[in-house]
Amino acid sequence: MNLDPVTLALVQNRLDHISHQMGWVMTRTARSPIFSQSHDFSCFIADARGTLISQADGIPIHTGGGGFAVRAILRDFNDAIAPEDVFLLNDPYTAGGNHLPDWVITRPVFVGGKLVAFACNRAHQADIGGGAAGTYNSAATEIFHEGIRLPVLKLIEAGKVRNDLWRLLMLNTRLPDALDGDLRAMIGSTRIGAERIALLVEELGVDQADEFFEGVLDHADRRFQTCIDRLAEGVWKGEEPVDNDCFEPIDAKIAVAITVKDRRLVVDFAGTSPQVRGFKNSSIANSTSAVFMSLASFFEPDLPKNEGAFRSVEIRLPEGTLVNARMPAPMTMNTVFVAHEIIHAMWKALAQALPERASAGWSKAVHAVTAGLRDDKHGGGGRYVMYQWAGAPAGGGVEGRDGFHLIGHLITLGGLTLPNLETYEQLYPVRFRRQELRRDTAGPGRFRGGAGCDYEVEMFTPADYAFRGEGAGAPSSFGVEGGRAGAGGEVILTLADGRRVQAPKYGVERHGVATYRALSPGGGGFGDPKTRDPQRVLRDVRDGIVSADSAATDYGVAIAADGRSIDAARTAELRKTLP
Repeated sequence: MNLDPVTLALVQNRLDHISHQMGWVMTRTARSPIFSQSHDFSCFIADARGTLISQADGIPIHTGGGGFAVRAILRDFNDAIAPEDVFLLNDPYTAGGNHLPDWVITRPVFVGGKLVAFACNRAHQADIGGGAAGTYNSAATEIFHEGIRLPVLKLIEAGKVRNDLWRLLMLNTRLPDALDGDLRAMIGSTRIGAERIALLVEELGVDQADEFFEGVLDHADRRFQTCIDRLAEGVWKGEEPVDNDCFEPIDAKIAVAITVKDRRLVVDFAGTSPQVRGFKNSSIANSTSAVFMSLASFFEPDLPKNEGAFRSVEIRLPEGTLVNARMPAPMTMNTVFVAHEIIHAMWKALAQALPERASAGWSKAVHAVTAGLRDDKHGGGGRYVMYQWAGAPAGGGVEGRDGFHLIGHLITLGGLTLPNLETYEQLYPVRFRRQELRRDTAGPGRFRGGAGCDYEVEMFTPADYAFRGEGAGAPSSFGVEGGRAGAGGEVILTLADGRRVQAPKYGVERHGVATYRALSPGGGGFGDPKTRDPQRVLRDVRDGIVSADSAATDYGVAIAADGRSIDAARTAELRKTLP
């Protein structure tokens, strides 16, 4: 067909809007704050062949590998897919999952008896059993320690819920009431998505809809090839260190070589370190998603977000390595780390081929999942799981823009929302003491990195802490074009008797009443700091992002005694003497 470009654009926009509609339903109906407050879920749409055609709502690391999950359904059920079926899966080894906590609900869409698409919702469940409450068992050494594994299953068959399977799921969580409501919200979101997709297909015509879906994929392919045209041909290499295996320090790395030739990319991870003992190993779907995310985020934001955009990309993931681990390696941390390291390595390589699009590194998270019993004020004795999101890391600077403060995990690109602290104080036995930006943590640069966070909360009841403090210790971001890394992070517990406990990077520990404090790290800076506009430095000083001392030593800007203006003469002298 000779597809009308205006109609084609409208089709892509309609698909993306349907993804957003599914997300709105999920946010407003889910029971767990991880969804209703933090949006730790993603909605996407695939065509009848399992090719991702829209990933407009949610978190990029969730959706880039979404096609693997749908293709696993087609592989396992083939001709046994019927109207009003709903599928459930999570396993990264057998079902196209990225890690076990992210459950995928998928609803096939039929029009006129023909399978035309799939409406999907991937959501990180608050608890799926396993060795630690809250799904992040940082003591895991095999996937069986991480929770229930789900192959592709029919959760609903011809419109009827499989109650035996539902009861099995409820038995394998510490929070059955929450999981029950969250699964119903996921199912409801895909129903809304399926209804909207069916309406679109009916408007286009059943026989023509697939042509339009293929058209949006072809358009994305052409758009991304114009991006490849801007890259210098050659082989460009990047590495990012992995300094721990969740139990002890190690000397490992993510290594990538990107070959740019003939409007194609070959992304080869040969040289990446072998899989590790801890739960930072990545699945094929997760690593693929991280590669797609790094490519999409390196270029302009209006690049279409579907699998067509990456038809010109070949990805090589050596088996038995951190990016493609063998059974039974644990994997729960992989959507954050080592996905973060994959993206950093990719950005470093791409920056050599197109320096003007370089980005400084984002910092890594320092937070925990806490779990315990509610006190009388908050429900009396029932179990809770609280994600300590608010100690979030920061973004790196780019040409023309400073890094974002307190933006969250790199793999979310801001899609994970910080929760409302007042709401959390109503839900959990906690009281927040502070959540403020840390001074002098942003990586210096012509465009500085984002600042980290000083986050402190009182825990009124004993709790289990599943620590995941990858950003603790040395700086975890990096600078580019003369910029410098942001400050490192730290997590501290102050117990009821006044003793201070330095939290480990990873580990599961139980503590009594305590105060939890997370000092998150800062993002990297872009460009030589002494070329930063002095007025920007002054603004940062007045905003509490940079101290007057750091303004002088890092940026060569002298702040006047009143703290509200620049000492121009002293600034000129300082900038002459800075290296």
